[in-house]
Amino acid sequence: MRSVLCLPALLLIVTTAHAAGTDNSVTGGSQDVGEAKPQWYTGSLVSPSGAMTKKGIFAWEPYMTYSQPVGYLNSNGSSSPLHPRQKAVSNFTLYKYSITDSISIQLTPVISYRWKKGDTTSSGLKFGDLPVDLMWRYLDADPKRYIPALSIFAGMAFPTGDYNRLGRAQDGVGAGAYTFRLALTEQSTYTLPGQHELRLRVWSTFRRAVSTAHLRDVTSYGTSAGFRGSAQPGMYGESGFSLEFGINQKWVLALDLARDWANGAHVRGTNATGKKIDTIAASSGDWQIAPAIEYNWSPRFGVIAGVSTYFAGHNTGFDISPQVAFNSVF
Repeated sequence: MRSVLCLPALLLIVTTAHAAGTDNSVTGGSQDVGEAKPQWYTGSLVSPSGAMTKKGIFAWEPYMTYSQPVGYLNSNGSSSPLHPRQKAVSNFTLYKYSITDSISIQLTPVISYRWKKGDTTSSGLKFGDLPVDLMWRYLDADPKRYIPALSIFAGMAFPTGDYNRLGRAQDGVGAGAYTFRLALTEQSTYTLPGQHELRLRVWSTFRRAVSTAHLRDVTSYGTSAGFRGSAQPGMYGESGFSLEFGINQKWVLALDLARDWANGAHVRGTNATGKKIDTIAASSGDWQIAPAIEYNWSPRFGVIAGVSTYFAGHNTGFDISPQVAFNSVF
């Protein structure tokens, strides 16, 4: 079985995994290739979008996700059954505002509800840690010269989620530490034969805790009643690419492929009997794929539906997560 000390890093990966772009129009960050009927996009399920291209634009994209655990990938990548399975329903909402024509600010709060068969549920809807990112597009796209749009993100995840002195383990939705966030993104659009548009995104993210979580009793780190100590979450990140193929102006096929990695958390302290604890959880990694279909009924409004799943990795659980999101740009 997986060490529960891996849970915070994995929880944070799940929280940040759904970062699709709120941009189904040129004002939202797609490239203007000058066609009579420009392609409309919602953004794929996983890929992050860059800074928006017009000052004063506001984007809002709520996601609904159901997480169905399937099994566990052990240290050599072999799968095994996972029992009991913790299921979850989550609402992940992306808010983005363009401060200038090249700088935007983004908030991505998440609310979830969890349960296990034959076990307790979470005590109610739980608000997770709150990421806030500032993004700067430092290179504008020039499709005629095959130059992509390049953006850099920098931000912080604030420890707003419950992680300490939990009434039940399912209430653990936070890391208890401030986490620095950094990302690089690339976006380019190409016109294929038949006037079909193909949009490519490539990204890489890095996360590192800059403070220590102070632990008491039952926590997100797998400790039990009577524990006293601290934890340092491990570094983690993700790299991947996405493709969005325009069937016509309104309908788009999307596919993400991403690689997640996470170092284990370092937990120190004493348990209820006074025994010293000093452990580092095993590192983990996985491969994620997320096919989806988009429908955009205007340059500013669209919807995307699909499913993400982890199909390979080590020291991690894997699940199937159907998702649907509504995208709007104002």
